[in-house]
Amino acid sequence: MHGENNRVYDLEERTSEYAKRVIRLCRSLPQDPINNRLTGQVVGSAGSTGANYREANDALGKKDFLHRLRISRKEAKESIHWLDCIATANPQVKDRMRELIKEGNEIKNILSKIIINSEKNNKK
Repeated sequence: MHGENNRVYDLEERTSEYAKRVIRLCRSLPQDPINNRLTGQVVGSAGSTGANYREANDALGKKDFLHRLRISRKEAKESIHWLDCIATANPQVKDRMRELIKEGNEIKNILSKIIINSEKNNKK
């Protein structure tokens, strides 16, 4: 059980760091109507990824746990979309975007694996 608690903590930290990296990147972009719209969207979805993951860890039951995880995964997928749009609007940050998109995909894949494993365990 101790190892499982460490994984939960690590993913909570990782999703927080992901949101912070997105915020730092967005702060560095020039302000204009397009970037303002894109950065507002990505900051919201990246932050919501971690917030919903935390809520899943404090879920009231298995159904609530899976629901929160699915929302977290959906927000991670959405943040990847917005990061891709920002990369198109701001070619000068494509390299930084590649790293953030990679991290978003890894988080999304981890959440998917947790969901799949939880669904399997619920059927037993």
